[in-house]
Order: sequence, then C-alpha cells, then structure tokens
Amino acid sequence: MKYKKFAIALAALASLQACSSWIYRIDVPQGNYLEQKDVDKLRIAMTKEQVVYVLGQPVVNDAFSHDRWYYIYSLKKGLDGEKIRKELIIDFQDDRISQVTGDFELPENFHTPLDQ
Repeated sequence: MKYKKFAIALAALASLQACSSWIYRIDVPQGNYLEQKDVDKLRIAMTKEQVVYVLGQPVVNDAFSHDRWYYIYSLKKGLDGEKIRKELIIDFQDDRISQVTGDFELPENFHTPLDQ
C-alpha cells in the first residue's frame, strides 16, 4: 500500500513536470536599454548634463567615484532562458567625458568635441 501511494505521487509529479513547457514565461528586461544610434551621439568632453540628455540617467553610479557612470542592460528571455547583457561605462574628468568603454562601438567622430 505504501509503495502504491509513492508510485502515484511519483507519476503525478512526472506528469506535472511534462506540462512545464506549456507555462508562459515573460521576458525580464532590466536597466538602461541603449541602441548604437544613441551611443553615436556621444563626443569627448561632453558634460554630464549633455550625457543625461542623450542617454538618460545611469542605472548605477559608482559609490567610490562620482566620475564613473554605468549604463547596464540585461534581458532574460522567458521562453528559452537566454540571457543578454550589454554595458557602457563612461568616465568623466572635471565633469566632462574622458573615456567610454563597453559593448558598443564608438563613433568615428567621438574624439572631436562638440565645441569645434
């Protein structure tokens, strides 16, 4: 009798596990979604206000340095569980862009300030 209940419980668990692929899972985006066309608007020596106007507020401000901003975007797709992560790190010197690194390509005219 004991084994019969255990077998029924095991069969029920296995049948529920088979139905897990029918469950709809949503995509979970987090952070700043940036496109290459937005990054193409960045120029060396832009002020922090200009960067906020072009890209918006950063998701993460470095707690130890107010001169480094992190724009991080992650997406976990619900259906297949694929994870996508992109980041853009902007370093400032005297409240102006000094360096940009990350997963985006810098435009050809990045090193030409807007003032010129």
